[in-house]
Amino acid sequence: MLRLTPIALALSAMALPVWAQTPPNDAPQEAVTLPAVKVTASSANPNAELPQPYAGGQVAQGARLGALGNQDVLDTPFNITSYTAELIQSQQARTLAEVLGNDPSARFTTSSGHQYENFRLRGFDVHASDVALNGLFGLAPLGHVPLEFVERVEVLKGPSALFSGMAPSGGVGGVINLALKRAGEEPLNRLSVGLQEGQGFTSADIARRFGEHQEWGLRVNGAYSDGETALDGQSKKRELLSAALDYRHRGLSASLDAYTVRESFKDGSPAMFWFATTDIPDAPDAGINQFPTGQGQLDSQAVIARAEYAFNRHLTGFASVGMLNQDYTGFLSGTHVRQLNAAGTSTATRTYGQRGYTDGTSAEAGLRAHFATGPVRHELVLHATQLDQESGSASNSSSAYTTSIYQPTVQAMPALPTTAPKTSENTLSSLALVDTLSFLDDAVRLTLGLRDQRVKTDNFNASGAVTSSYDKRVVTPAVALVVKPWGPDVSLYANRVEGLSKGDAVSTPTYAFNKVFAPYKTQQMEVGAKWNAGTFAHTASAFEITKPMLITLSGNVPSDGGEKRVRGVEWSTFGEVLPQVRLLGGVAYSQGEQTKTANNQFNGKTAVGVPRWQGNLGAEWDTSWVPGLTLSTRLQATSSQYLDAANTMRIPGWAQVDAGAAYTTRLDGRKLVLRLNVANLFDRHYYSGSFSDTTPIATLGQARTVTASATMDF
Repeated sequence: MLRLTPIALALSAMALPVWAQTPPNDAPQEAVTLPAVKVTASSANPNAELPQPYAGGQVAQGARLGALGNQDVLDTPFNITSYTAELIQSQQARTLAEVLGNDPSARFTTSSGHQYENFRLRGFDVHASDVALNGLFGLAPLGHVPLEFVERVEVLKGPSALFSGMAPSGGVGGVINLALKRAGEEPLNRLSVGLQEGQGFTSADIARRFGEHQEWGLRVNGAYSDGETALDGQSKKRELLSAALDYRHRGLSASLDAYTVRESFKDGSPAMFWFATTDIPDAPDAGINQFPTGQGQLDSQAVIARAEYAFNRHLTGFASVGMLNQDYTGFLSGTHVRQLNAAGTSTATRTYGQRGYTDGTSAEAGLRAHFATGPVRHELVLHATQLDQESGSASNSSSAYTTSIYQPTVQAMPALPTTAPKTSENTLSSLALVDTLSFLDDAVRLTLGLRDQRVKTDNFNASGAVTSSYDKRVVTPAVALVVKPWGPDVSLYANRVEGLSKGDAVSTPTYAFNKVFAPYKTQQMEVGAKWNAGTFAHTASAFEITKPMLITLSGNVPSDGGEKRVRGVEWSTFGEVLPQVRLLGGVAYSQGEQTKTANNQFNGKTAVGVPRWQGNLGAEWDTSWVPGLTLSTRLQATSSQYLDAANTMRIPGWAQVDAGAAYTTRLDGRKLVLRLNVANLFDRHYYSGSFSDTTPIATLGQARTVTASATMDF
């Protein structure tokens, strides 16, 4: 059942700082830098509630910082990046993984093309269920998020419990927030058609504004794809319909978003590889279909309402509420070829038929006050959140069978369960108070805050009886500082923040006793510097994150005394380094360490799935010798990494090169863009990373994939 606990209505008009002005990519003039100014959300830009794009258009000048709303990059005491719809279109990205392929600190932790998208940020897992939609957890579509209705993909690195509350799966490596599209000032009629391998796709994007003051806006997105994928024999179908209605006039802005998504597949599923030996077999071709009888379907529907109101120039308020329903059936998880030997053969692989659902309600509300105490200006935010979720699931498994990752065995799928009984009810509720103090004409900004988080869970057996309950609360503090010692274009920052994950529940006979541990508090310390060079920008940061972990001591005694620590240094850049030349990417160096392990057995060894080096660099060039032609390329590289705590299983490093071209012209007076992109240009076969901290499972890199499309504005 869906449950909504009322949270008092309140709300906020947010000031959007501007630190560079950018013309469209096809405009002849260069981007220019403007002094920092403040503009209100009533500004007549196409997405008035969002920060403007930076020079080059691939990344925005700011992003949402949870309860604090939209913040300029240089005013934010964290490493944060907001990827734009322009980037999504130019790279023909169809999944979040393809967008985050531009980020040096992010890696995909399920094999390419898998039904679920999970990630690792700064060496810690961020699951698909931890993706936020317009700032709210628990409302994103199941499986892949269709990017056709997404305006921004915003990535905040590091724990962020203070600003966003606890993520549903407890991800502490960062937050991925998706800002949905809104109608711009100009009417939009855009149609795209394309082909990716054997899969055809089409999408429509229609937007209008109405009213005497253009106060009403409506944007509708639809997408459909069907056909064969890069995985031999597999076919996929995806259907999306979304609508975004918004209102903005005087001190009030409001919006209503709704979407429905269905994704289905048949005749195959991408696999992950579970090893039983330290001699790792060569990675197979990603096109080989390990589970040729796999099939499944995922359905998601959601509606989200939001309102903001400025009571006066000192006090604003905001409130949002959303409802979600998800249903799934088929071969969706457990997609592992198990206990592989050095020859790539398994005798322990199983298949699984699954059925399940999740119903949820997510809400937030807050007040934001602006005032001064002498020479100190304050932005005080009171923020409340609540997420209620009910989930149910059931599965059937086949008997173990023998297979090879190079010549897979065809195994019939087990029958699907007929029902999915309720398995859990979860409530995440929190209340935060945050004050940002500004000194010396905004040259110094100090953020202080506390969030009280409550985590309540009930688990059920198939007959509906409660098998375990969990009700814990914890307070997480944060302090962050931004200093601009040389003017508005350089900022130095530091932060100490905490993240939260639900404590483990253990029981006999697996463990010596029954117990529910308190929520795990992850701590981050970070320092960094940001530089706006006019048409390109840089961020450099150094961080340390420590997270408690469950360990099992002698006698099957469970303990929450384990610990994983990641120390790292990151550098990223974006913008126009030369006229008509855009760069996007960076490098991350990390030292992941198991600092506290069971009986000190693996203390000091490298943490699972944390490579020393990760790097990404993409370039776009608007050629002068063929007007309208843009060439692009991107390099992704990752060093070797361990799959097990003992550091006896290691997969080698890898690199992937992508390439693309786009041609912009006019047909019958209408703008037409032709695009061609090739991922994994040289068709490298490689293990891309680790799926789990506790089992030696490797993911597989992307097969060479060719995507071509044509987009016309009518």
